[in-house]
Amino acid sequence: MAGFFGLFDYSKPGPGVPKNAPKKKPFIVFFEILGRKFWKLIIANFLFVLFALPVVTIGLAFSGLSYITRNFAREKHAFIASDFVDTVKKNWKQGLVVGIINLLVQAILLSDIYFFYSSTGTFATISLALILAVWLIFSFMKYYIYFQLITFKLNIKQIYKNSLIFAFAGLGRNIFLFIIFGLFYALGILLFFLNPAVGIIVNLIAFITIFPAFRLVLIQFTVFPLIKKLMIDPYYQEHPDEDREALYALNIVEEDEDDEERVFEDTLPDDDEDDGEPATFPRQYSQEEMKKLRRLHREGYHDDDDDDTI
Repeated sequence: MAGFFGLFDYSKPGPGVPKNAPKKKPFIVFFEILGRKFWKLIIANFLFVLFALPVVTIGLAFSGLSYITRNFAREKHAFIASDFVDTVKKNWKQGLVVGIINLLVQAILLSDIYFFYSSTGTFATISLALILAVWLIFSFMKYYIYFQLITFKLNIKQIYKNSLIFAFAGLGRNIFLFIIFGLFYALGILLFFLNPAVGIIVNLIAFITIFPAFRLVLIQFTVFPLIKKLMIDPYYQEHPDEDREALYALNIVEEDEDDEERVFEDTLPDDDEDDGEPATFPRQYSQEEMKKLRRLHREGYHDDDDDDTI
């Protein structure tokens, strides 16, 4: 079943899109993407949960899911299982370290919040306010960490430095994301207090099936314009001819027809060039063969610089 219970089924032929059709509002595009990719997001979410089970591998799980959701948010294709696993393999060192750092920082901040909240006095109140501010800024930073990890060739220090800048530069969109996710968390807590058994079941089902993937799609969709403005555009202004493949991978520019790799190519000779030899037809690759070719390409059967990172 395509789309969400048959809705947003773009596999069926339709009337087409007028050449001069007005550009759709971002929130409409977001929900169309969510509808089209709903079942694929569920599969990706299952993979995320599987990779996150040991807890210390949470960074690997976020790396793989971030690649899938980044591509979907940019309206690019992704092979769910193979791209998820390939991204984990490619970024496992940074993903593992970043995941552990985030877990430790989050644990320290939350324990400090609980400690000062339970304490009394002016010092405890001021300390609680400061810790809450730090926790909020760190929450904003996490919206940008994994996108940079899977997209740019940066070290961990640069990733966190840039994320801190984005936490302030994108304050409006960060607050928007924080409020949206806060409403979902509040709803989950409310269900738990109304009926603990139902609350646990609903929250568990939401986490296993869709919520992490939905959360990352919304993050990727929301933060990309700012990252493009502050990181991607300045880079290509200074290096206009470098890493063109990365622009195609992020759906920033369209590939020229002459530059596209043609899987299906008409090799029939023209009538005036017919030399009597039999015509040859191109081989048509199956989906499994395309997956294998893409996997080989990403595992090293190409130059190291020929990937979709900038």
